[in-house]
Amino acid sequence: MDATSWRLSPGDYRLFEECPACFWLKVRAGLARPPMFMPGIFQSIDHAMKREFAGRRTEDLLPHLPPGKLAYGSRFVTSRPLRLRRLPHIAFTLHGRVDAGVRFDNGEVGLVDFKTSGRSPQQLRHYTRQLHTYALALERPAEGEPRLSPVTRLGLLVYEPASFAFRQTNTAALTGAYTWIELPRDDCAFARFLTPLLAALAEPSQPPASASCAWCRYRRRSRDLALQGE
Repeated sequence: MDATSWRLSPGDYRLFEECPACFWLKVRAGLARPPMFMPGIFQSIDHAMKREFAGRRTEDLLPHLPPGKLAYGSRFVTSRPLRLRRLPHIAFTLHGRVDAGVRFDNGEVGLVDFKTSGRSPQQLRHYTRQLHTYALALERPAEGEPRLSPVTRLGLLVYEPASFAFRQTNTAALTGAYTWIELPRDDCAFARFLTPLLAALAEPSQPPASASCAWCRYRRRSRDLALQGE
């Protein structure tokens, strides 16, 4: 397979950390795990947050940021083929879906991802890589894709429901605080993270499975049973 067809998304990064074999099968061989069920309530809250914040000024909502406006809604982004200095023979593209963008008054751009409930340090590392993906895709877009540059601020807008209120009119609401979590931009650290992922994809055969991967155990057991039945 031509390396230029290797498309990486934030979900692939987490998959690589869980199991390099599943990552290789998904990205290089096109054999993805079955999709996981996600409760619809989180998507509903996410959509409601995006509608409420769209077009608002940062001074009113996010005083930690420079003056600007949430001007860009949810959109898919794709980069042109990229290469790492350490692996110049491997080309790849980055793609994903941006929640929102901020156009600062000085012409710079910020990217915002909406989240519900608290975040662990491990999750913050994942979201940092996710937003770096979007930043690079917007600054180095594929032909015909939108370009926004420079992306100088990355962060999460985290909403944590804390109480439930109802009215006699058959309506109810979740209430709670929202918090801005700044995520520093570090393209060198992101490149270091991508290096082993791309090196694994360059191998002609899949890497060893993680010992804790239930999917790989299932595949091995299925093959063993099939061979026993022959």
